[in-house]
Amino acid sequence: MTPDRFRYLTEAYGASPERWPAGERDAALALLAGGDAEAHAALALARTLDGMLDAHAVAGPAPALVRRIIASAPTRPARPSWRNPRLWFSGVGFVGVGAAGVAAGALLVSLLAPVPAEHVHGGFEQSLSGTAFGGASSDWSDQ
Repeated sequence: MTPDRFRYLTEAYGASPERWPAGERDAALALLAGGDAEAHAALALARTLDGMLDAHAVAGPAPALVRRIIASAPTRPARPSWRNPRLWFSGVGFVGVGAAGVAAGALLVSLLAPVPAEHVHGGFEQSLSGTAFGGASSDWSDQ
């Protein structure tokens, strides 16, 4: 145990050896028993700080403040929240919007997806030639 490590222990854990890590406690006490001046100075400083912290007390809240806080707290609703119609309507709205999105997506995919040749009936063929995704209709490579 070095005096620097001992100072760290007292700064981090205080002057009481019971609060020091068990693995370092015996070495720290041996350093003190050996009469190291830096270790005794660090311990005295830690005792002073511990005494100041122990002497500090925070006053409790005034009874009037406690009564005001309790009086301003929200009351419990008369019926359970799951019976609240607004909660159900908001949930139904989310489900409706989700269903509309699924339907719009399915419609869009069915309109834009090319139809395989084996599914073409009555001379109607859907291709990408009339869209921006189709290639050029003429071969301009010779120019």
